[in-house]
Amino acid sequence: MLGKARAPISPDHVQIYDRPPPGPYQEIARLDTSSQGSFSFTAQAKTDAVIKRLKIEAAKLGANGVLLEGIGDQSSGAIGTSAGGGGYSGGGGIGISAGMSRKIGGGLAIYVGQ
Repeated sequence: MLGKARAPISPDHVQIYDRPPPGPYQEIARLDTSSQGSFSFTAQAKTDAVIKRLKIEAAKLGANGVLLEGIGDQSSGAIGTSAGGGGYSGGGGIGISAGMSRKIGGGLAIYVGQ
């Protein structure tokens, strides 16, 4: 926490800023989140999940804005599957492996206006 929290608001009322807003604002808290567990598969869907979570966390603190500090990729492991068959005269197999990543993002929860 960097400042005083306010009464919670709806996440729909939280604005995302890519630069400081014009006019005065109060810093409330630093926020960090990720797309992990969001069941999002595309890069855009993962980014959207991060933005949505930043808005939810900011709204809980009564912040009506998030000054976005960045969104990036983070490796979160791999998932794989394989199958094989064999017999007395030989064997065979097939395998598939895919890397998994998630989006991570951070921002500053702010209250714009007085």
